[in-house]
Amino acid sequence: MSEFNLDDARERLKSESGPKYWRSLEELAGDPEFEKFLRSEFPREAAVIPDDASNVDRRSFLQLMGASLALGGAVGCTRQPVEKIVPAVKAPEYIPGTPRYFATATPSRGYGIGVLAESHEGRPTKLEGNPDHPASLGATDAQTQASILTLYDPDRSQVVRQGPEIRPWSACADEIVRAHEAARIHSDAGMRVLVGPDSSPTRQALLRKLRSSGSGIEIHEWDPVDAGHARAGMRLAFGRDLAAVLEIKEADTVVSFDADFIGEGPEHIRYIRELARRRSPAAPGFQPLRLYVAESGFSNTGAAADERLALSPIEVESLLEALAGSLGIGAPMAALPDRHQRWLDALTADLRDSQGRSIIVVGENLPAHLQALALALNERLGNLGRTVKLLARGGSGDPAPETLEKLVADMHQGRVHTLLILDANPAYDAPASIDFAGAMKKVPQSFHWGLYDDETAALSRWHIPAAHYLETWSDIRSGDGTVSISQPLIAPLYDGKSGLEVLALLSDGSKATAYETVRSFWENENLAGGFEGAWNRSLQNGIIAGSAYPQLAAPAIPDPKRFRRRETWPAPSGLCVTFRPHPVIGDGRLSNNGWLQECPAPLTKVTWNNPVLISPVTAEAAGLKNGDDVELQVEGSKVRAPVWILPGQPKDVLGLHFGYGRLRAGKVGTGRGFNAYALRKNAAIGFVADVGMEATGERSLVASTQDHGSLEGRDIVRWASVEEYEKDPAFAQHIGHAPGPDDTLYPPFPYEGHAWGMTVDTSACVGCNACIVGCQAENNIPVVGPEQIAMGREMQWMRVDRYWTGEPEDPETHYQPMLCQHCENAPCEVVCPVNATVHDDEGLNLMVYNRCVGTRYCSNNCPYKVRRFNFFANPDWDKKSLALQRNPDVTVRSRGVMEKCTYCIQRVNETRSKAKKEGREIADGEIKTACQQVCPAEAITFGDINDPDSEVSKKRANPRNYAVLAELNTRPRTTYLAEVRNPNPALESPTKPRRGHG
Repeated sequence: MSEFNLDDARERLKSESGPKYWRSLEELAGDPEFEKFLRSEFPREAAVIPDDASNVDRRSFLQLMGASLALGGAVGCTRQPVEKIVPAVKAPEYIPGTPRYFATATPSRGYGIGVLAESHEGRPTKLEGNPDHPASLGATDAQTQASILTLYDPDRSQVVRQGPEIRPWSACADEIVRAHEAARIHSDAGMRVLVGPDSSPTRQALLRKLRSSGSGIEIHEWDPVDAGHARAGMRLAFGRDLAAVLEIKEADTVVSFDADFIGEGPEHIRYIRELARRRSPAAPGFQPLRLYVAESGFSNTGAAADERLALSPIEVESLLEALAGSLGIGAPMAALPDRHQRWLDALTADLRDSQGRSIIVVGENLPAHLQALALALNERLGNLGRTVKLLARGGSGDPAPETLEKLVADMHQGRVHTLLILDANPAYDAPASIDFAGAMKKVPQSFHWGLYDDETAALSRWHIPAAHYLETWSDIRSGDGTVSISQPLIAPLYDGKSGLEVLALLSDGSKATAYETVRSFWENENLAGGFEGAWNRSLQNGIIAGSAYPQLAAPAIPDPKRFRRRETWPAPSGLCVTFRPHPVIGDGRLSNNGWLQECPAPLTKVTWNNPVLISPVTAEAAGLKNGDDVELQVEGSKVRAPVWILPGQPKDVLGLHFGYGRLRAGKVGTGRGFNAYALRKNAAIGFVADVGMEATGERSLVASTQDHGSLEGRDIVRWASVEEYEKDPAFAQHIGHAPGPDDTLYPPFPYEGHAWGMTVDTSACVGCNACIVGCQAENNIPVVGPEQIAMGREMQWMRVDRYWTGEPEDPETHYQPMLCQHCENAPCEVVCPVNATVHDDEGLNLMVYNRCVGTRYCSNNCPYKVRRFNFFANPDWDKKSLALQRNPDVTVRSRGVMEKCTYCIQRVNETRSKAKKEGREIADGEIKTACQQVCPAEAITFGDINDPDSEVSKKRANPRNYAVLAELNTRPRTTYLAEVRNPNPALESPTKPRRGHG
């Protein structure tokens, strides 16, 4: 026997136990304090290694090390001070290990979406929709789900900075106060405040206070996506600033002109819910709405359309004016192409048949006179006050903020001495023509407040780290005006400051906290029932009762013909580009979020990039293929980007998405894609004509999760028109072959208790991808990067497949969420050599992670391709902040392990335990999987198929129900309800079958 030797122990542990076990000891080797601790804490008799240690196996070695630790603890313990404890007379409200839920609201382009935040021991881990909030109705979108990851992002700004130096907050606060005092003394001192979009009533009150302070401060507002056309159209039509909300549930005909109303906007979650309920047949004879879409790109709203027309931007505007002429506003338009005239005639007939029950909605990129024209059309059809409600927007008497263009002009001319920027990044997203970066260099004193040390922060003299919305108090309005109090769930991780704190400091030098500022504002608002009661109820329920904007009687629109600009159809022109926010990343502020970068765009299925979207005809004419690089030129500005061929993209229209091309986004978002803002010359215009495009002869990596979108005649997705469905409600059963219950050699397993199953209604699904990110947040699914995705190694446990039918220039889009089917006869189980994938007694196909040895036989044998393998150690173990986000109820997997959807087994077990403790059965609908809970369309239903009265059993009994690849006799627990659409019979086309599967 020899004395304990640290080097021997370290080398032995390294060779026997692998890197996961020896790394921490390796890092401490040579540390004198560590060696001193070992010698003082471990007795010599226990801390020895036999001379024949080479013959000691791993189990014996670890037993020896365990005995060393045990004896060391016995010898080295010291007496602790006496601490008397008192038993609780009343049980505590909070039990450790049990999550708590708090109502708050997440900001989305300045508007609020009500959420319930799940918190484990003081750390928020998951967000769900607040059922009481009018903008969420219990659901969320992908961006809301991913915002929890931004909270823990280690790339967030963490220090107050003056130039390159780290400074205390007190020094920056003193500078802000001095700057305002100088502006008070000299009202022409040139102090400006630039703010991003935000509907917070408290913030608006602080800005009003600044305007009236006598210091000459001017307020400017910048939104890179919304140029204010909708509000300008309201003023043009009614002479005042109003808000409009749609009641899709009341409409029979909905018409969209370049408006992706289910893909973006403050009310898009509610619109998805109402659209899905009107599209999914509950019984034969239902009356669905019909959705028409005319658009210059390809949006999720267009994908959901019953009738879609792909046009150039000028043609979209012209078609709206042509519709006005057809309905008696101005003269009818002449010389429409035959196909467009036919489409317009069918649309006009439907609108006349559904007066008072129709909606015409236009996109925010269309100019003000067309916004007003759409309002006039809704008035002509009797929709105002019914399906299009007008609301009196609060604070509309305030002066409108000045524009970014005016601010830049003043900066160039030396009129701005001090500039405070709140939650805006114009150095990245302002049009290149106004040269914001060059103008900012002429401002002597500047402050920037934001979550990241971004492109604009780099140009500012001072940078202030912002608190995440889950770290601070605030308030925010939804699209209909309903106010939510945003309450923090965690102290600021990086000592960030609230925007309300900065504005309060600027307005009067107040050191008030965000809580004091918000509470003080609402104390003066005469809330119903007294302040304290109303305040507490608003925190508990997530909304302030009665805070929505009041509805107005629809005022008359005088002389609507004045909104017409065209009388003839425009002649074809050359290439043009359209500008839209990215359907996942948005305008760019979310570009450092790995969950969103990895979430595929709904239509292209592209991740980590924003390629130029091009139609098949245009690509063929230019000799381009997916991934080919092109150089785009607009009035001297150039960008280089790969192309991606998108069926349904209008001919000679190139689709450009904002949100990429960041230079200072963080380790995740920097250097991804190209900056589409660089080609935009005017923020008020959503497209640019006369674009030059030249192929470079080079290629770029574009990672897509789905390379092929054709069904190739297979019956994976099944659909029919309303007319065909009413003739044969069981049409889906007549497609393909489903084995009978006796078509097996083995008797069915008797599930005596619960038998869990799921149905997915493809009529409701709009492909929004909220389920993908919600599943990722719930189940600790890692990010793998574009290189791995390009190799087919994505990790998301579920995907939303997108299929096209018809002609490439005018396809019909079908979405199908695909996750583990939990097959009764699971092909994965019979090939696993270590029994790692198994069935439980409730029919769930589960993975035993510590059995898996990574053969991947199960993945090869899965016909649905829903199993994921960890080729690398994907979780970021080194970032401690990211560990705070992970769900403690779900294992964090690493390399060498196969994983997949488990129907959220952790939620099943939690509910089972709760029901057992309360002495009752699990109620139908009590368990919701993560994908089901976030789904705005209510497309997913989960429950017990052994219960004939459960919702999932009723949907499985629906004649539209079918199983994918049923002919393989896998007997999946996940089944689908076939899609039903409502095309106009007058627009029938032989290339678009009204019923089929491919």
